[in-house]
Amino acid sequence: MPTVLGASAATRTRVLRALAPAAVYVAVRAVGVAVLAIMAGRDGTGVTTALNAWDGGWLLTIARVGYAGVPADALDAYGHHTPFTALGFFPGYPATVAAVGPLAGGDLLVAGLLVSLVSGIVGAYALTRLGELVPGGSHRAGLLLVALFAASPMGVVLSMTYTEALFCALAAWALVGVLRRRWLLAGLCTAAAGLVRPTASSLVAAVVLAALAAVIARRDGWRPWAGGVLATTGLLGYLGWVAAQTGEPDGWFRIQRTGWGWHLDGGGATARWAANVLADGNQVFDVAVLVAIVATAALFVIAVHMRVPWPLLVYAALVLVTVWGTDGLMNSKLRLLLPAFVLLLPVAVGLAKRRRSTVVAVVVAVTLASAWFGGYALTIWQYAI
Repeated sequence: MPTVLGASAATRTRVLRALAPAAVYVAVRAVGVAVLAIMAGRDGTGVTTALNAWDGGWLLTIARVGYAGVPADALDAYGHHTPFTALGFFPGYPATVAAVGPLAGGDLLVAGLLVSLVSGIVGAYALTRLGELVPGGSHRAGLLLVALFAASPMGVVLSMTYTEALFCALAAWALVGVLRRRWLLAGLCTAAAGLVRPTASSLVAAVVLAALAAVIARRDGWRPWAGGVLATTGLLGYLGWVAAQTGEPDGWFRIQRTGWGWHLDGGGATARWAANVLADGNQVFDVAVLVAIVATAALFVIAVHMRVPWPLLVYAALVLVTVWGTDGLMNSKLRLLLPAFVLLLPVAVGLAKRRRSTVVAVVVAVTLASAWFGGYALTIWQYAI
């Protein structure tokens, strides 16, 4: 009997360990959505409307009718519509939503929310693995990384009909592939991420450089070659297709600049905006964005000191450069920092070494803060994404 009971206890432990990443992620996001529902109800918006705000409408429209069928009343940030306006949105998320649509009874809003939920859960397992693989890491650190990521200031986007949850899941698994020298996994996930959002440029660079280092060191045979080549196909393939459609080599970049004002400017616009916030900013969201920008710089320095593996640092650095160095809607920068999740590793590793009461207090605090801030961003401020 003791042997049977011992086996049963061991089995329960394994099951709980296996379910923990999903449970942590879903619990944090459930609090966020619940608080949003309360705030959206008081605001008269409705939680489903809030979860499909802004770009969500564009993405579900593309999922429903394709690029060619987007109606003329779908306008860019300047109130314009051209035959190429919709091409500013990458196809990966809409295509996934369209594929899942039949499972949701044809309701693409439900399908979009389901894609984001499942993507977040899948990504949680990759984040847990990253927390185990870095210096000083552990399973507990990995679970804390999941909690901190899900409770990011704009973590509400992970529960919306947006691309972030899908992209971050693919990026996290690609980085796991790099650290474990699973080059085909890294290449395939990066290729898929390249069809989801332009942030994949940072991931492509990190994976290709890591694969090149393996080739130079003559490790792993042909696999780094294959992984490095695969990594480029999604992003370059879509940008090339847009170039062919528009007849312009930089077609996608032109669409972004003329339609939404996004373009690299070396950080000048961000610096001017930060100066204005410091001088006379009186909005909670503006201050939060500025604090997040400064915090990411500090976390990057800490990550370097912690000796986070260099491919992860390359990825994080390039994400930060693209966020800091672009002109465009400044309030979106808080959302655009979500893919820099590896910068949370030092916090997760350090927190994992604290007492359980401290860990619980921190996780509860950041979860509630994120939940309120997500509700604030979508129902009060309303210019956040």
